[in-house]
Amino acid sequence: METTAARTAQAVIVAIDGPSGTGKSSTSKAVAAKLGLSYLDTGAQYRAITWWMVSNGIDVTDPSSIAAAAGKPEIVSGTDPSAPTITVDGTDVAGPIRTQEVTSKVSAVSAVPEVRARITELQRSIASAAEQGIVVEGRDIGTTVLPDADLKIFLTASPEARAARRSGELKGADVNATREALIKRDAADSSRKTSPLAKADDAVEVDTSDLTLQQVIECVVTLVEEKRATK
Repeated sequence: METTAARTAQAVIVAIDGPSGTGKSSTSKAVAAKLGLSYLDTGAQYRAITWWMVSNGIDVTDPSSIAAAAGKPEIVSGTDPSAPTITVDGTDVAGPIRTQEVTSKVSAVSAVPEVRARITELQRSIASAAEQGIVVEGRDIGTTVLPDADLKIFLTASPEARAARRSGELKGADVNATREALIKRDAADSSRKTSPLAKADDAVEVDTSDLTLQQVIECVVTLVEEKRATK
């Protein structure tokens, strides 16, 4: 029978950060599933609150309007890596939050401090409730949301590699246009005053440019297993 000590040793909190198109979501989900951990896509939560703002006629060019509404929507994230879910006020928004309209507005909404405070609190409560441990992916997890995470990983890739992956995901989107959009998003996320996209000092950097998804997953699984062994 498994002892409490053994269970505790297994419960690792893993923060995976990095820009879009580095394989973050695919890697995080696969690692969590393989190791029996919960999974949280924090970007989906920012997309969800952005979708709610757009759907409710909030002026997303006005930070004060966004701030005033930040506490209104109820966002619930399911943490099963094989079937992650996200609802807003009871509505399944997994599809709607991936539209171009939401994608184009999420950086502006995410930059508002009241939004980040609300979502960060939600993320911390989900992570602390994960009994077996959790893989949390985003842009500021290792630096701001979970600075005491057991393991921090920062995935990177060249803009070219990321654009090729993203345009593949977007079914034949223009690679150059996708690359420009990614660079613009990076600049917005890296330069915002509140919780910018940044690599934590104690994060392990993994460049995925020339790696297959399977190789990235194996690399991260190994890092997590090493961390578990030393806990």
